[in-house]
Amino acid sequence: MLVYPSSIDLSSRTLRFLTGQLAVRQVEIGTRWRRLPAARQALLALAHLRCGHTYAQLAAGFGVGIATVFRYIREAVQVLAGLAPSLAEAMTTIQEKAFVILDGTLLPIDRIASDTPYYSGKHKRHGMNVQVLTDPFGRLLWASPALPGSTHDFTAARHHGIIDALTDAGLKCWADKAYQGAGGPVRVPFRGRRLKRWKRRHNTSHAKIRCVGEQAMATLKGWRLLRKLRCSTNLITDIVKAVLILHHASR
Repeated sequence: MLVYPSSIDLSSRTLRFLTGQLAVRQVEIGTRWRRLPAARQALLALAHLRCGHTYAQLAAGFGVGIATVFRYIREAVQVLAGLAPSLAEAMTTIQEKAFVILDGTLLPIDRIASDTPYYSGKHKRHGMNVQVLTDPFGRLLWASPALPGSTHDFTAARHHGIIDALTDAGLKCWADKAYQGAGGPVRVPFRGRRLKRWKRRHNTSHAKIRCVGEQAMATLKGWRLLRKLRCSTNLITDIVKAVLILHHASR
């Protein structure tokens, strides 16, 4: 197998952060010796999450076995996921915002046609539904646990308690037509083709505000592993949490 040097479009701050977390983890579990030090393990995990490199590619590049790569990545993801805040914890920061933008995205997964719960009729593909909250500038604030792709955005938001949390906080929220009927602080555009002029103006201004939330989706999809997940669906929630923590650590 041919090996060549590559680069990761992340700051050294992200590498130092993950290295520190892994070093603390190794002290906690009493690790005496490892094939790779914490810094190299962190680099390996970042290459997988950011660039989507496969276990075989990483094993060849770092000179370790595929099983070792799997263990190192799994450990790094679990360490980062443990740092991710719950919605209740994240609301302490979210409450300081003038308003938030709520949107859902589908993370594509590698599944066969018979896996019906994961098939999204809207996107015509298999995936996992993730709800995202962003601030007025499009910065990613919080990402929900992943649900099967067949779950409607409004159903997912209610399942995670997002609507109730925003209502309790008295925080205004902009969302798309998928959240029609959410009520409370959630503002959605008017539906229909023949709308009155003032309703069309409202929809235009609403779209200008809500489109900023697409930057958060681009932030998530910037981590190339999330563009096509080939792991167990049970691991996707931890991966999303890990990406969220790394994103905040790099800012």
